[in-house]
Amino acid sequence: MAPAEVIVVDLVLIDGELGMVKLTADGVLEAIEYGEPSRYWTVKKDVLGFVVEGKYIRIKTVVEREEGICCGEFGGDYSRKDFVFEPFSEDAKNRFCFKLRQYLDSLGRPKRLLVFVNPFGGKKSAIKIFEKEVKPLFEDADIQLDVQETKYQLHAKEMVRSMDVSKYDGIVCVSGDGVLVEVVNGLLQRADWKIVFKLPIGVIPAGTGNGMIKSLLDAVGLQCCANSATISIIRGHTRSLDVATISQGNTKFFSVLMLAWGLVADIDIESEKFRWMGSARMDFYAIQRIICLRQYNGRVLFLPAPGFESYGQPTSYRLYKDPPVSNNKALGYQGPDTKFEYLDEWREIKGPFVSVWLHNVPWGAENNLVAPAAKFSDGFLDLIVLKKCPKLALLSLMTQISEGTHVQSPYVAYLKVKAFALEPGALVGEPDTEGIIDADGEVLARGRRSYKCEQIALMSYDKLQVTVDQGLATLFSPEY
Repeated sequence: MAPAEVIVVDLVLIDGELGMVKLTADGVLEAIEYGEPSRYWTVKKDVLGFVVEGKYIRIKTVVEREEGICCGEFGGDYSRKDFVFEPFSEDAKNRFCFKLRQYLDSLGRPKRLLVFVNPFGGKKSAIKIFEKEVKPLFEDADIQLDVQETKYQLHAKEMVRSMDVSKYDGIVCVSGDGVLVEVVNGLLQRADWKIVFKLPIGVIPAGTGNGMIKSLLDAVGLQCCANSATISIIRGHTRSLDVATISQGNTKFFSVLMLAWGLVADIDIESEKFRWMGSARMDFYAIQRIICLRQYNGRVLFLPAPGFESYGQPTSYRLYKDPPVSNNKALGYQGPDTKFEYLDEWREIKGPFVSVWLHNVPWGAENNLVAPAAKFSDGFLDLIVLKKCPKLALLSLMTQISEGTHVQSPYVAYLKVKAFALEPGALVGEPDTEGIIDADGEVLARGRRSYKCEQIALMSYDKLQVTVDQGLATLFSPEY
């Protein structure tokens, strides 16, 4: 293979000694020092940016660490390391800077980002994480930031629904998964959603769950930490993500993570009363709920993905369709244009159920590999159904979620679906008590006598359906 064309090469001083720097057309930056082995950086991967400091040029680079520190501590998969050299003339300095800037600009990296910081999520450390870990990296990459702190729940949704986002190259959420979901729903409710929803969305873990960014980083062996997430955004790589539309009549919620009903939803929502315990609240309350196990009557219906037609029993079902609206231009996204009208392809599973879980990505949280076979943009959702199960076996199952081996249990049905419908029922033996439906970590519906049932939810505890739009969203992502 012929050597790559040299874009610029100069004699320079490196640590006061004569040397040479060279940038090639394939983006390799080489430093040659007398008596020392050459050093190489791939601009696309290793170089964040550069700055001129008087007669010196400082190249800001990252290097991979053999060991890192997980999210919540300052560290990660990469560490910063600068390379400084001195050109022999002002013309040489300007020429090198021009060529390097030209190459960096050709990579399509973001130049201006809208950043939401949620100071209330998780351990309430988002501001600290942003100031200490995230902001310095963005500054090194010469990325302009418009930083907005969220003041209350749904604040990010309100802002993106009305503000001018056309001046940004992407939106970043320094939070758990909640602000990401708000941004998705806010953008999709805009009349110009087809344009603005092309903006890539990035997530930097600073919350309780962090399931989306864990799924993105884990897929390439990176830690779920602010360091790795920020560098992935700087590099500008993206990938598509399926978006699920949860519908009940004309009411819609756009989901990118999961829907849960039964045990999982009860643990997720009801454990909020133990929030002072931190992440341990989930494990603590899970044990309580298993000891006093609930089962719910109801029915799930689904259109199976190819290869999963043997699950459940045949049934007839027709997806709900919105009535035609004359002023469509004033509306936001209305859900996928589904073609699933085939009555004879639907299947059903009847209750009672311990838990029903519908997942879009592999990880539900940093330590929960809920749907190990889930893909980001395959047009399917992963359905995990748990019916009657002995309590000891169930306790064992809950400990296996961190490794994703729970789906191998004979008590678990694990399949992929094109579309889904839920008909939730009452608690077995207590017809006046109903459950909670949880979507992306928030209460979608509260049944009678359920936890905080007096609070108003988006939907009623009744039949709902879920359809999928393949690859509708775009996420900042590590390169795959």
